[in-house]
Amino acid sequence: MVFKRLLGSLGVGGPTVDTVLDPGAVLPGGTLSGEVRLAGGSASVDIDHITLELVARVEAEHEDGESEGSVVFERFTVGGGFRLGEGEQRAVRFDVPLPWETPVTELYGQPLGIVLGVRTELAVTGARDKGDLDPLAVRPLPVQEAVLEALGQLGFGFRSADLEYGRIGGTGQQLPFYQEIELTPAPQYAHGAGEFELTFLAHPGGMEVVVEADKRGGFLGGGHDALGRFTVSHDVAGVDWNTLVDGWFRQSLQSRSVYAEPHHGSRPGMGMGTAVAAGAAGLAVGVVGGLVAAEVVDEVGDFFEGDDEED
Repeated sequence: MVFKRLLGSLGVGGPTVDTVLDPGAVLPGGTLSGEVRLAGGSASVDIDHITLELVARVEAEHEDGESEGSVVFERFTVGGGFRLGEGEQRAVRFDVPLPWETPVTELYGQPLGIVLGVRTELAVTGARDKGDLDPLAVRPLPVQEAVLEALGQLGFGFRSADLEYGRIGGTGQQLPFYQEIELTPAPQYAHGAGEFELTFLAHPGGMEVVVEADKRGGFLGGGHDALGRFTVSHDVAGVDWNTLVDGWFRQSLQSRSVYAEPHHGSRPGMGMGTAVAAGAAGLAVGVVGGLVAAEVVDEVGDFFEGDDEED
């Protein structure tokens, strides 16, 4: 989708900018590609710089409750230092690296309700303006997909996903927020937790997986959250993901804080590929069932259309 806007602060007759992302979802840690298309206005102008901002809609908890806002989590200067002539058409190609912790916005083409955008800032000598947001779609890394597939196979259901402002202690988190995927427990874990929350913190060498179990409170005792932190490599081959993920969740129920070293796994059982595919499809169906499409569309629309008012 292309957003086009006359840069108001640059005046009537100023240049216009379209940012066009290459089609398809991108991977965390992968390359975001596209081009910024400029059209000169009624007079020549000097372009100081063209900057892309990665923006996320996040939630923040505070004493008065919870609020939402936009956070810029990465900036890239992709061009500048040239003169754009009157009526001149120019395209500036870009290929920039996404942070490894960039949140996942979709699973098997189904939106998770996470809202990310790319905003273009055009700086002309003496003035600058930010164009509209272009929505950014991010699909899971193979290791993230393997974990989600195992969850579907084990019987977990998708409840919701959001971005929380803040940091998870004891992890290598880099961004100022983290993604939480809320899951309804599979039957074998339902006695110990009302829900689970899952966070992926990817990095070049692998990924940290944080599991939070909302434990049920027993008689004379209140519930509390149990936290498990685990690490895996990006190599997904030869790992019995069902057994590995099952162990994570069982350990998270048994201890408030568990840390496990990188696991290289064992061979999966016969016929597991077909079973995992079926489980992943089930989790994808849960995504659709857990979110009302119209609500997701409204949320995305409100973010992109209302961003300038908030800024």
